[in-house]
Order: sequence, then C-alpha cells, then structure tokens
Amino acid sequence: MLLRSVLLAVQALQLAGALDLPAGSCTFEENTCGFDSVFEFLPWILNEEGHYIYVDTSFAKQGEKAVLLSPDLQAEEWSCLRLVYQIATSSGSPSDPSRLNLYMRFEDESFDRLFWSAKEPSDSWLIASLDLQNSSQKFKILIEGVLGHGNTSSIALFEIKMTTGYCIECDFEENHLCGFVNHWNPNVNWFVGGGNTRNSNSSLPQDHTLKSELGHYMYVDSIYVKHFQEVAQLISPMTTAPMSGCLSFYYQLQQRNDNIFSVYTRDAAGLYEEIWKAGDPGNAVWNLAEAEFSAPYPKEVIFEVAFNGPKGGYVALDDISFSPVHCQNQTERPFSALEASCNFEEDLCNFYQDKEGSGWTRVKVKPNLYRAGDHTSGLGYFLLADTKFTSQPGYIGRLYGPSLPGNQQYCLRFYYAISGFLKMSDTLAVYIFEENHVVQDKIWSVLESPRGVWMQAEITFRKPMPTKVVFMSLCKSLWDCGLVALDDITIELGSCWSPEKLLLPPGECTFEQDECIFTQERRNRSSWQRRRGETPTSYTGPKGDHTTGVGYYMYIEASHLVYGQKARLLSRPLRGVTGKHCLTFFYHMYGAGTGLLNVYLKKEGDSEESLLWRRRGEQSISWLRALIEYSCERQHQIIIEAIRGMSVRSDIAVDDIKFQAGSCAEMEDKSQQSSGYSEDLNEIEY
Repeated sequence: MLLRSVLLAVQALQLAGALDLPAGSCTFEENTCGFDSVFEFLPWILNEEGHYIYVDTSFAKQGEKAVLLSPDLQAEEWSCLRLVYQIATSSGSPSDPSRLNLYMRFEDESFDRLFWSAKEPSDSWLIASLDLQNSSQKFKILIEGVLGHGNTSSIALFEIKMTTGYCIECDFEENHLCGFVNHWNPNVNWFVGGGNTRNSNSSLPQDHTLKSELGHYMYVDSIYVKHFQEVAQLISPMTTAPMSGCLSFYYQLQQRNDNIFSVYTRDAAGLYEEIWKAGDPGNAVWNLAEAEFSAPYPKEVIFEVAFNGPKGGYVALDDISFSPVHCQNQTERPFSALEASCNFEEDLCNFYQDKEGSGWTRVKVKPNLYRAGDHTSGLGYFLLADTKFTSQPGYIGRLYGPSLPGNQQYCLRFYYAISGFLKMSDTLAVYIFEENHVVQDKIWSVLESPRGVWMQAEITFRKPMPTKVVFMSLCKSLWDCGLVALDDITIELGSCWSPEKLLLPPGECTFEQDECIFTQERRNRSSWQRRRGETPTSYTGPKGDHTTGVGYYMYIEASHLVYGQKARLLSRPLRGVTGKHCLTFFYHMYGAGTGLLNVYLKKEGDSEESLLWRRRGEQSISWLRALIEYSCERQHQIIIEAIRGMSVRSDIAVDDIKFQAGSCAEMEDKSQQSSGYSEDLNEIEY
C-alpha cells in the first residue's frame, strides 16, 4: 500500500506562495487565477473559505460535467504540471464512478488532447504529476469533472502548479514531496528529515539543498529493522512523456555493511531494472551519484534500501535532478524506433536480406481480384515473397531488421496478406535472433488468415541481449506454395497493450468501438452501417477493414438504398483555428455500379456546404488513401456523403479517419510516405 503524501500543512504553504505563483498555477485561495468555468457546462464553485474549488451532486445530476479552462500558456522549457485533487463518492463501488480529466488544447488543433484521467475515489488529497515537453506552441489546460453515480459524489481541486523542470526532480522542501511516496513497510520506511526536528536515535545530517537544519531531505534508518531483508522503497511519480538522459542525486550512507542502497526503474507492467547501486562512499558526507535513465514509455524511479540487520545505519537522499544529456563517460546514442520501422515506399529502409538469396521483392502492383495493393496507400510499394518460383521447398526468404538494444520492451506491428497456399500454418513467421545469429526464438507465426486481406499482427517482446527481428517466409511443399505480402512494419518502445497506446489520439477514428465523433442524419437500414468482414453482396465492398483486417468499418449497403439515395456521416463541431488542416481516411469503392463519395465542409452559420473532395464510380478492389487539405477559422463540421449507384454492386466503405494540424505535405514527411499524394491531395482555402 502506498502512503499518501501528507497534505495537512499545505494550506499554510499555499498562503505563503500565493502572491508569486508561476503561470498556469493556482491555489484557489481568493479566486481562480484566470482559470474560468466554461459557460456551456456546470460551474466550478470556489469554497467559501478558499483553499479549493469543487463540483458535487448537491446542485448537479449524474453525468453532468464542469469544465475549467486556463488562460493561454506556453512551455518553452520542459515543465511539470502538478494537480492536487480529490474524487469522493458515497459508500460502495459505483459502476459509474466520477471522473476527472485533463486535456491540452493547442492553438492550431481542432481537437483537445486527453492528457490524464482519474476515477479512483479517495478520502484524502491525491497528487498527479504530469510532464509537459518543451514546445513553442501556445496551449490551454482544460480540466473536466464528470459526476458519477451516488448521492454524495464530488470532485475537488486543491492546487494546480506548473513549474519548469522534470516531475522526477525534487529537493523535498515542499510538503507534497513532489509526488514521491513511500511504500509502506511495518518496520522500515522513508521519512522526511531536517526542518529542526530530530525523530531518530541516529546522528542525521543537515540537508544538502540549504545546508542547514531548516532544509529537508528523505532518510531511512535501520534502528527499526526486526528481520533480515527488510526493504524500504521511495517511489517517484510515473513519467508521462518520453525522456532519456542523466539522473543525479545526493546521498549519505552511515554504512555498517548491513544495507544495500539501489536505484531501479519500474514500468507499468511491474518490470524492474537496476540502474545504480551504492559502493562504499568512504565517509558520511553528501555524495553525488549519476545514473543513465531512459523512459521511452511510462516508468517510475524507485530508491530502495535493503537491510540485512539492525546495524545498517541510515541512508539519506536529497536533490534529485535530471538532465536530458548523457552522464559523464556515457556516449551511447539513444535508440530511435523510426530506424526500425519501414513502409517500403522509398526502399527497404534499414531492413536487409541474407546473402543466400532474395526471397523478398519490393513491388508495386495494380490491384485486382487476386492481389490487393499495398496497405500504406493502396497504390504504393510493399514486399512480396512468391514461393511459386523457388526451386525447392524450405525457407526462401529471410528479412532482417536493424539491431535493437537489449533489456528493453518492444511492440512490433506489421501487416501481412497471404494467398495461394493450401495450408497457411507457418507460411510466415517472426523470429528473434541474437546478434551472433546463433540463438533464435520464434515469437509469432500465422495460423489461419482470410485470403488476400491485409491483416495486422502485434507482438510484445523483451530480450536481455541485443537482437534483430527476422521475417521468414516458408514453402513446405512444392505443391503448396503461394504469395506472402508484408508492409508497414513499425517498432515502438513499450508494450502493445499499455493503456496509453490503447487510447486513440483525438481526431482519429478506426470504428473499432463505436462511431467516435460522427453522427448520422438518420438511423435506419439505408444509413451508414458499422460492420466487420465482407459485405453481403458479392463483387462489391471490402473483404475486411483497413485497421486490422478483422475489425470494423463504416459502409453503405447498396441493396438497402435506391439509385441516387444518400447516406451522410457528420462530424461533431470542430473548433476553428488558423492554418491548414489535413484530413486523411481510407475509402473502398469496388463494384460495377458504384456511385459517388463526397466530403463537404459546413461552416457554422452557413446554410451551404462546400465540396472538398469527390470520387465517382469504381476505384479499386483495395482500400485507397485520401488526403484532403483545408483551412477554416470558424467552427465547422466535416460531412462524408455516400450516394448509391446504379446497381446493388455499389457498396462504399470508409475507415481510419484522422484529422491533423498542418499541411498534408507535412504529414507525408512525418510518416515518410510518398506514393499517392499528388492525385489525392485537394488544397482548398476558405
């Protein structure tokens, strides 16, 4: 159980610093410091005695929300946003709890980004620490409280504080201890030292920050140890943004050979990695320690002292800091996931084949009934292993990826399509090779798959030694061979199933869960339908969705409509901003009687809609990518309209819709895609 940071004396601290608060901060003593309740929702109420703002069910109903919006902010240096909050509810475990959400609203984006969310009730104040990466973009903080079930549900904000620096940094001079918490142990724990208090029989030091008895630090003492292997842990806030560099801190050891002082990192899955261990400092003075710290995905830092007996003395800790450069004598270049990813539009990137032969060929094909186009755009390049042309059965293709550093967790994603094989088992497999290419471990192989459909595979793996990912295509028998296609390989640090990766960014919709931000003018058999797999009518519609091959997409069923009938998907109102926006999506228009697919822009206050993009008639048997560039400084909606063609073979489908700030050319550069751009791009200024 984690001991909550003691906040009983925070009110006095707030009063002392209320006159000199950094931008984006508020202690809610006399006012809300420029944070305003959004008029369309419930107001946040300032407590009569100050100290906090709140919303509760005494004047609101379940499901209602209160929204607080900050003034314009900017974080040109890396900053830490801390939120002291409480979510209270009536007894029991409500199925629909209250929720506190924090969004970032950037000035050039139509959507708010969900940055943090909490729903766990508590009878005390809690601290959330959120890292804000340095950026020149202006933004606002939007805090949303949504009331859940219960007669006494409430949400309160005690303090918002935005300071320059990293959330894992701390000098322990503030009462909330920067969000660090002690992992409770019946016998040994981390305590706050200094401040003119002496609550230990040991001879404790002055702090390092102020170099006086008025300063504070953290310490753990062995005098309470009753058993061997007693462990005390001080745990940092979880990082919320990728960071890599040098973690430094000062420590003292009153060492009597009975304690071990170590520093670990721990990810959300509970995996530990030791990054530092104390040697013999020689004497009891403040010593500087440095450790290489890499957190490409959320991690905690754990300062751990393990005692083997009651004569271990004390360990003191102070002034934890972080620098985004390597520690001294460390020159290793950080790993870039982009170097291990490829969509094969330009070349093989950093992938290569063994010298025995080239089983994989980079191709660009015209889609037909027997072969789909690439997955990236429908008109680009992918890799193809054609086992029909091998002279003998056996492995005919090994595709090696670049070297991956060891002792890291990776998420490997790729798309594959298989056709022509009688038996699919092991026709495509993924192996992990150690650097010496002696030890190999199969981590995935295809079992069954729809023929000719691009399917997504996701694999999470972790190896202690540097490794390479190897894709192998296999033809077991000369009489059972076919085609294996491979495209859009990506490698990311972290687990494929971590919560932050399962949450779609704002403005994106894959239709896997619902219709996202879209609504319909009407809902009946002749409107847009959400579906997976093939459409009911033969020779029209997709075989599977674009996202995973077995997921959902939106489509019109032509047999339910008459010639010329329309079905319309309307986005929710989007905030108008300056600059260009790029709307991308994938569409499927296959069938002899296919009609029209239109995209319109409707600005607030206008009765007319402006045409942004149009496709007429059959386009391809593959999913094709559309890129639409537009500008609009007023609130607006995007409308996707499908019109039924002359026959029932005119199903039209859309999938993987994404709104992004910036021009489509910038999006192409970021994703390293080049095919299909000129013919799909429509630049329209309003």
